[in-house]
Amino acid sequence: MDSGPSRADLHVHTTASDGTLTIDGLPAAAAAGGVDLVAVTDHDVIHPELPEPVVSIDGIVVVRSIELRVQTPVQQLDLLGYAVSRTRDLVDELDRLQRDRIDRGARIIDAVESRLGIELGIEPRAGIGRPHIARAIADSDAPYDFDGAFDELIGNDGPCYVARDVTPFDRGLELLTDACAFVSLAHPFRYPDPAAALSRLDSLDGVERYYPYGFDVDTDRLDAAIDRHGLLATGGSDAHDERLGIVSIDGADAAAVRAAIPRAQPYTSSGS
Repeated sequence: MDSGPSRADLHVHTTASDGTLTIDGLPAAAAAGGVDLVAVTDHDVIHPELPEPVVSIDGIVVVRSIELRVQTPVQQLDLLGYAVSRTRDLVDELDRLQRDRIDRGARIIDAVESRLGIELGIEPRAGIGRPHIARAIADSDAPYDFDGAFDELIGNDGPCYVARDVTPFDRGLELLTDACAFVSLAHPFRYPDPAAALSRLDSLDGVERYYPYGFDVDTDRLDAAIDRHGLLATGGSDAHDERLGIVSIDGADAAAVRAAIPRAQPYTSSGS
């Protein structure tokens, strides 16, 4: 058994989805953020440069993970699957979702360009999300910054918004349970109905206890749910840039997570 990490950031995005961090840059970013375990949780994609569910890169334990959006009758939720394996069923579903992402991205780009009379210079690709399009809008001649692009154009109520095709909750949970060491609910207080989100914890292994909400949340209620269901308390920065460790877990929480994942394997890059 590997020794437990002192601090872990279990919610990090990279260039495989809508982040700016690369695998090559991850060890330095982790060291700068004071964490020695990082979970790469890209949206609806398993990072192609991570060859095993858990690898060690320059002394940093990297957990190949995924953030999968799922649909319930009430709302959409985000599930975090840790130490993910490439099972056939999960890969097939992710391929379907990526095709939908590409089609959706193309439709949003076309809508924005038609509305504003500009060319954004961005092509739809696997992993494309609205943040990519918002950055392209902010870099164009359009009178919008990143936040303004969401507020005025591509947000959920915006004139250029296009909905995604989302995996049903039960199917998503089944796929992740088969493929991952454990499954956690991401940021439970970010959803329109937190109570409905928390009601799903009885079918999960963990919940994101630590998260940079920017507003007060009922942590006592969350701690009670963790105790009642025997859940792992996960947490992370939800980083979309190189700033890791803004939120992390340590102590018994980090040790419990480390015990739940496989031993780290030596890392061999795809370019080696």
